[in-house]
Formats: sequence, structure tokens, C-alpha cells
Amino acid sequence: MGIESLLVFIIVGAIAGWLAGLIVKGYGFGLLGNIVVGIVGALVAGFILPRLGLAVGGGILAAIINATIGAVILLVLIRLVKSA
Repeated sequence: MGIESLLVFIIVGAIAGWLAGLIVKGYGFGLLGNIVVGIVGALVAGFILPRLGLAVGGGILAAIINATIGAVILLVLIRLVKSA
């Protein structure tokens, strides 16, 4: 993995984490936290969405959408665990 790929990976994670924080109110984790949530969300979406038969497409915009969906799922699960 080159430096450019790593940079794109981090930027996509940051954007996805930020968007997920806006969608799931009350769960902003700062820049570093948003990057982590976005990257973990991308992994979650990469695992769940193909099994559901959902495909957004290719490119950076599709990666941001997939990672955001996964990050929202992750934040909802965190909210459920914290409230239990």
C-alpha cells in the first residue's frame, strides 16, 4: 500500500466517521475518533453489505457511502451497548 492509498483511506475514514456522527446524534469523537469509527465502519460495511446483496459501486464516493453506512451501524451498536 502506497502513501497515496493510505492517505485516501484515512480521508475516507474521517469523512465517513464525521457523517456518521452527524447522522447518529450525540456521538462525535473528534478527528482521530472519527477516522477510527470511519475505518472500522468501512470494515463492518465490507463484511455486512455484500452478504445482504447491496452494492453501491466503485470509486471514492461509493467508498465514503459504504464506510458511512458501516459507521452508522457501529455507532448504533455502541449506543445500544451503552444503554443496556
